[in-house]
Amino acid sequence: MDPRSEVLLRQAELFQGPLLLAGLAADDLLGELPQAHGWSWHAGDHAQLNARFSGRCHYGTEAGPAEFASAVLFLPKSRELTDYLLACLAAQLPGGLLYLVGEKRAGIERAAKQLSSYGRARKLDSARHCQLWQVRVEHCPAKPDLNSLAQRYELPLADGPLTVMSLPGVFSHGRLDVGSALLLQHLDNLPSGHLLDFGCGAGVLGAVLKRRYPHCQVSMLDVDAFAIASSRLTLAANGLEAQVLAGDGINAAPSGLSLILSNPPFHQGVHTHYQACEQLLRQARLHLASKGELRLVANSFLRYPPLIEEHLGPCQTLAQDKGFSIYRAVKN
Repeated sequence: MDPRSEVLLRQAELFQGPLLLAGLAADDLLGELPQAHGWSWHAGDHAQLNARFSGRCHYGTEAGPAEFASAVLFLPKSRELTDYLLACLAAQLPGGLLYLVGEKRAGIERAAKQLSSYGRARKLDSARHCQLWQVRVEHCPAKPDLNSLAQRYELPLADGPLTVMSLPGVFSHGRLDVGSALLLQHLDNLPSGHLLDFGCGAGVLGAVLKRRYPHCQVSMLDVDAFAIASSRLTLAANGLEAQVLAGDGINAAPSGLSLILSNPPFHQGVHTHYQACEQLLRQARLHLASKGELRLVANSFLRYPPLIEEHLGPCQTLAQDKGFSIYRAVKN
C-alpha cells in the first residue's frame, strides 16, 4: 500500500461517502473505500486500477462528470499542475471538503499553502513521512480552462520556427530541455516508414519528425494525459497531423516501426525510475521492422550501450555534449 493511502486509511471515517481520489496510486485504496472513484492521468496506474476495479477510475486531464461530496488530491511533483488540479476539484465542491495528501520530501507543507485560496486549511495527520491536509471550499473558483494554461514558445529551427505548446506538469514545461536540443541536431538520414516518438512530452520531437518527413507515418506515445494533450496542441499549432497514443511503456507501441526516437523519461513523481527506458532498450526489437532503427538521447553516465548491443545490435555514439549522449542502433 502506498504510504499516502495508508495515511488516508488512518482517517477512513472521513472518506465513507461519494469521494474522488485524484492522482491515486495503483494500490488497494479503492477496495478499502467502496464509494470512491479514481481519477488518474498516468496510463499505467489507470490500467492497473481499471483491471481490478472496473468502471471506478477514469483517465484524462479533467475531473470528469462524476458527482462527489469530497475529493482528495495526491500531491503531484509540479506546483503548476497542483494549482490546476486543486482548482478543478474546488470548482466542483462549493462548500465541500477538499483534501491534499503527499510526502514531506515532495513538498506537502509548501503545497498546503495553495489551499488557502479556497478557505482555511488545517493539517489532519502526519505519518509515514506524509501529511494530510483539509480545507472546506468557501471560495469556489470557476472551472479552469486547461488549454489557456498552456505555455507557448517558439523553437528557431533550420526549416523554420516550430511552435511548442506545453501544459502544466509536462516534462520541461515551457522550455526545451538540453537532451532534446541535442537530439534535434541529429535527426538526419532517418529511415522512411512508420516513425515513433517514445515519451513524447510536449510533442517537440514528433512534430519535427512529421514536418521534416511529411510522407512518413508518425506516432507519438506517452504515459501522461497532460503530455498527450500537450502533443496534440503542438501538432495543431503547427498544422501537423500524427497519431498520439496513451500507454505505459514500449509495450503500448505499434509494431513494424522503422524508427523509435526518444528522449526517454526517467522521473515518476519525485522518484527516479529508469524502468521505462530499460524496458525500451530490451524490447525495442519487438516493435521495429527489419533494419529498423533506435535513436535516443540519455545521460552519459548511464551504461546504456551494453544494454542496446545485447538486445538490438551494435551501438553507435553520434554525439556527446553537456553530459548527454546520442545513441544509434539498427536492428540486426
